[in-house]
Amino acid sequence: MCETLQRSGTVRANRKLTDTLFVLDIESPDVAASMQPGQFIHVKIPGMDDHILRRPFSVYQVDADAGTMSVLYQCVGYGTDHLSQLEAPFTLDIIGPVGNRWEIPEGQRVLLVAGGVGAAPLFIFAEQLVSAGKEVDVVLGAQTKDALVAREAYTAVLGREPYCATDDGTYGYHGFCTGVVNELLQTKPYDLVACCGPEPMMKSLCDITSAKNIPTAISLEKRMACGIGACLSCVVATTEGFKRSCVDGPIFDAAKVVW
Repeated sequence: MCETLQRSGTVRANRKLTDTLFVLDIESPDVAASMQPGQFIHVKIPGMDDHILRRPFSVYQVDADAGTMSVLYQCVGYGTDHLSQLEAPFTLDIIGPVGNRWEIPEGQRVLLVAGGVGAAPLFIFAEQLVSAGKEVDVVLGAQTKDALVAREAYTAVLGREPYCATDDGTYGYHGFCTGVVNELLQTKPYDLVACCGPEPMMKSLCDITSAKNIPTAISLEKRMACGIGACLSCVVATTEGFKRSCVDGPIFDAAKVVW
């Protein structure tokens, strides 16, 4: 695991993609150079002096040469609503990289399944898998076509469009991304499935892959306070006891998670 650093990061852009989805482009060379797929940063948002806790954000894209990284985030409460209104440039207090990483499997065929902003922590992994010569399929799920904001980025990496599912049927498969997974598993064997998204979706996916004995890794994005494993606010029940999502995760072997 890489050394966790505390650094300042300069936000060069705070880009609005939809009414609720935004991308932060952050310049922080040391953190960007150390970032591995699946890891996250713990951020103190400026202008929130009454809220002392940091916010965890998965890292979406990294350009180590430029010293930059991007965070895809969704407005879900006071902190992210406040963040979305800040105009670049501004400075963030960052702790990162935090957590473990997705591991490239020995097998050749990998399926990545992302629900909503779960597309973010899987993207760098997709880049590394393709560079390693793996056969990679990607399933992206979202409520609407407009919310499939990572579709073009994944298309550029894969050289073809990912499989897509929307709740309202405005793009791709009409329904949840687990429906697409069920169809793919009828004809395609996979050596690893990696998933990030809403917890109910991940549980459903793990039920599917467990029945077919497919190794599965999931990213559990729990609410967390300290981000260093001290406060125990982000514990995950596993067959090996309680684990801390911030330092023992966020990537877990799905077979060991007690739902």
